[in-house]
Amino acid sequence: MVPGLASAATSQPRRILVLGDSLSAEYGLTRGSGWVALLEQRLAEQKISATVFNASISGDTTAGGRSRLPELLKSQQPTHLIIELGGNDALRGLPLKQTRENFEVMIRAGRAAGAKVLLAGMQMPPNYGPVGREFAALYGELARQEKVALTPFLLAGVADRPDADAWFQPDRIHPLAKAHPLMLDNIWAALKPLL
Repeated sequence: MVPGLASAATSQPRRILVLGDSLSAEYGLTRGSGWVALLEQRLAEQKISATVFNASISGDTTAGGRSRLPELLKSQQPTHLIIELGGNDALRGLPLKQTRENFEVMIRAGRAAGAKVLLAGMQMPPNYGPVGREFAALYGELARQEKVALTPFLLAGVADRPDADAWFQPDRIHPLAKAHPLMLDNIWAALKPLL
């Protein structure tokens, strides 16, 4: 080992690509208050050299993410890829098989491009029954199968709290700004070891 080589390797700037939907695109929020913007602040505070590119689009599905990802991988050349999608697939009742396949393609494309992949899990409200449980389980299954990092539930500590209604916008789908630091903590727990 050449002295100083290890520290030079670890100081290489990281490029984090966030491929998400409205939960990452600051839907209904003041710009700069969503979890992705807070991630940039945390990286700076912790003196971790990284740039964050937020490629999230409100309403996007896994199919949309899958179609957009190849160009993003080429243009952004990320070292880390956070995939935060799937909620709109579930809300629209899209086939779980199709959602799984889209995730597999995205994860494998990210890895093939040299990025460390983090999958951000989502859950449906309990009234979705068995379909909701299958959907929630999909993220853990994919993370194990593809050997990638996992945030089990992006909205943990937000959607599952007794006063959850007080943490969401009137549509009861999109969290208020005060929820986003908790969402970042959920992501950070899985992302920090990858950095």
